[in-house]
This record gives sequence, structure tokens and C-alpha cells, in this order.
Amino acid sequence: MASAKTDGPVANHTAGPAGRPGMAPHTMQNKGPLKDAEDWKKGLVRPPTDRRVKTSDVTNTKGNEFEDYCLNRELLMGIFEMGWEKPSPIQEESIPVTLSGRDILARAKNGTGKTGSYLIPILERIDSSKDYIQAMVLVPTRELALQTSHTCKQLSKHLGARVMVTTGGTNLKDDIMRLYENVHIVIATPGRILDLMDKGVAKMSKCAFLCLDEADKLLSQDFKNMLDRCINFLPNDRQIMLFSATFPLSVQEFMTRHLNKPYEINLMDELTLKGITQYYAFVQEKQKVHCLNTLFSKLQINQSIIFCNSTQRVELLARKITELGYSCFYIHAKMRQEHRNRIFHDFRNGACRNLVCSDLFTRGIDIQAVNVVINFDFPKHAETYLHRIGRSGRYGHLGIALNLITYEDRFSLYQIERELGTEIKPIPGSIDKSLYVAEYHSLPDEADGQNEEK
Repeated sequence: MASAKTDGPVANHTAGPAGRPGMAPHTMQNKGPLKDAEDWKKGLVRPPTDRRVKTSDVTNTKGNEFEDYCLNRELLMGIFEMGWEKPSPIQEESIPVTLSGRDILARAKNGTGKTGSYLIPILERIDSSKDYIQAMVLVPTRELALQTSHTCKQLSKHLGARVMVTTGGTNLKDDIMRLYENVHIVIATPGRILDLMDKGVAKMSKCAFLCLDEADKLLSQDFKNMLDRCINFLPNDRQIMLFSATFPLSVQEFMTRHLNKPYEINLMDELTLKGITQYYAFVQEKQKVHCLNTLFSKLQINQSIIFCNSTQRVELLARKITELGYSCFYIHAKMRQEHRNRIFHDFRNGACRNLVCSDLFTRGIDIQAVNVVINFDFPKHAETYLHRIGRSGRYGHLGIALNLITYEDRFSLYQIERELGTEIKPIPGSIDKSLYVAEYHSLPDEADGQNEEK
């Protein structure tokens, strides 16, 4: 971990059908809009209201409320205490379908609420009085597993549901001991949970729900055949949910093999988030560090994520940034897992302003204080670019993506613009702060709860 003097505190602006085996009946008792709504809501410990303007990526809804889905009051308490006020478009579309027990294939942009889209119906339908695994969520990276399990625990804190996260790089014996204590929901990376299932420790014969988050990555060559093996451990009448921003051919093939007449949702009217403004600067390789120093001095960065194309360059750049006098962490896949966990936790909590990383951090990582993403090394593929810049502009907020382009990158720049149908503009002499700084696009107090489109 590289570090130096800090440059000020980081601001934090975040604010089943009855009779189906293994599933709790979806009843209406004690649920839905209640007469004493004001009484139980008064006792909620809500985070401060997020007054930043949000884009239509999350505000273009039908006007539904979470209470319209007849959810358990205890689950609603967890939702509201997370600061989630109303469902986003992907949540409006997917929650009712998932609650009905149907397989689902959902495509929506990065940072628009996909995690809540599957965790809410899963938590609604598990029965915490039964001591066996009822739901499994698979994700491609360890950091995303930790983040998802944290969200799940927060949502379920009034429900009594036991949530476990298991990933590679951690003590297998500890995971085995925890499984003997019985859990209801397992959030895992494929390799580790397969190991536990092969050993007969993670018993999935009654696991009625399987969700694949970042499904395109899980079904890539990196996890070849792992998902098929996982599904072989599940009962025949399981419900499968696939969520991702991109769906290549591999997802279609998997869907044909394993999903039963899935309900398909596609909210990708365009690929990039509306709140992210994209710029490029043509530089020589030897000028990159100097250019980055200039950006640091001119931009009002709350938190930034800086991407490199190799682990070696991650460490070298982090050292350079530290020598320039800026606070900096770095993270990549070759680091020890406990070190990665600490860096992820500390950066998420605002302990450092800048994080240099490899593509380890391109999938699902949600740190709402990040308002600047910098591609120090430009990626070769449109999909990688899309997921990288999606680390800013989370949940309809505004952010900027800056790309340092060398002569060798010029064709990749053109190709990515064309594939994504987006425009990456030349960087101006001065970037309008209202495009990425929260104080310049927040709503006044009297506009509490009302959001305008960008």
C-alpha cells in the first residue's frame, strides 16, 4: 500500500408462490402499506438525505413505492435504513417478477440498483425459521462478494436471516465451521463455493434461489464450466436470476440450458451512464505522470479511481503519485487477500482520496464518493471501458471519466466510441465543476426528496 500525507478529508455524500418446495409462502399477512405506517417509520434510523441531483437512469420510474410490493415490514425497515427511498427503474421491473417465482434475465446499466433488485425479493421469500441454505448469490470477484454481503446484512438486520460470504484467499476451515452453524444466504465466488459443495459441507439440495450478478463475467472463460457444476447441486425447481450490464453469446447459451421461460428485462437504451462526462487527452507515454499531476492540481476530486493495464504498472504509478505528495492506495489481484480487504475497506470509508488499481475493481464495486475515474492506461476492449467508467456516476449521480491516450491507443479510442455509441470529447482547459462536484449540483433543502434530470 502506498501512502503519503493526506490532502484533506474525503467527503462522503452517500447517503414465492405458496407450495413451491424450499420456499416460504408469499403471504400478505402483516405486509404492505400499513395504517400505522407513521408510527413504525418514526423509529427508523435513516442516513442523511442525499440531495445530489440524479439523472433519468434512476429517476425515470413509474412512481412505485417499496411498500407497493407487499414486503415484510422488517425488510422495509432495512430498505429505508439503507437510505433507499424509492425503487429504481430496474427494481420496479424486476422485483415483482422475481417475487412471482419466475426465472429472470435482467440487463441494466452499472450503478442503477441491480443489487437491490435481487436481494430484496430473495430476503422476502426466505424463511429464517428453517436452518438450511435457501439462496446463493454468485459474483466474479472477492471485493464484490464482500460488498454484496454487507448490503445483504444491512437489508436483513431486522429479519433474523443469517448471511455468509465465502471467497477464495480466506481460511477454508473457518468457512466450514460457519456452515455447520447453518446459514440462509450464501454470497460467494464460484471456485470457493464449489470446493465447499464438493466436500459436502455446503448442502444445496434445498437452495431454491440462485442469482448470478455480473453474469457475463461469471459465464466467461475465466469461470469455464463452474456455473454448470454449481447448478448440478441445486434442486430441479430452483429459481435462477441473471443480472448484468452486458450479455454476450455465452449468456444466451447458458439461458437455453438452465433457465425455464425466463422473463427478459432490457433497460439499456444506451450503454453508458447519463451522468458520466467523458474526456480524452493525447499524451506521450513519458508525459502521463506529469499530465496526471496537472489533473490532480486542477480537479476538485472527492475520491478517484485510476486504472492501469497491469499489476506492475499499478504499483509503479502508486509510488509516483505518493512521491508527488498525494494520498494514494493501490490494489490488484496478486496481493494477499487480507491486504486487499483492508485497502477496500479503508478506501470505501474515505481514508484515502486516490486508488490505483487493475481491472479487479471494474465489476460492481459501488463507492458513491468516487466522482472521478482516470484511465491512466486506456483499455483495449469496450466492455472493460464501460465497466471502468461506471465506477463514477453511481446511482444516477454525476462524475467524469478522463482517458490518457497515446498514439498507439488512437484506434482503440475510435473503436470503443463506435461500439458503445458514445462520445469521448477532447479535454477542455477547465472542466465545469457542476459536471462532477456534488456541491455544485445538489438540490436546496426545500427540494428534499425531489430530483431533477441532468
